[in-house]
Amino acid sequence: MCRSVRPLFNFAPPADEDEIRAAALQYVRKVSGSRSPSKANQVAFDAAVDEIAQATTALLASLTTLAPPKNREEEKAKARAKREKRQAR
Repeated sequence: MCRSVRPLFNFAPPADEDEIRAAALQYVRKVSGSRSPSKANQVAFDAAVDEIAQATTALLASLTTLAPPKNREEEKAKARAKREKRQAR
């Protein structure tokens, strides 16, 4: 999985539209193999980002859990520690 795409479910506060769109953009970049598409592919690229963002929004709205919401700052600290450990190798 692309390390730039972060989990969005079960956070307090919930993921906002910008976070969802950023995740969709990272996904499309990964799948297409292109950070920025050519002008000929821009419309298709943007449409894919929009569709994935909509699907992600619908998915997040339909998921349920009994687990308490995760704290964003704690999750960032865990990710930072994991990254530092990986880079120390």
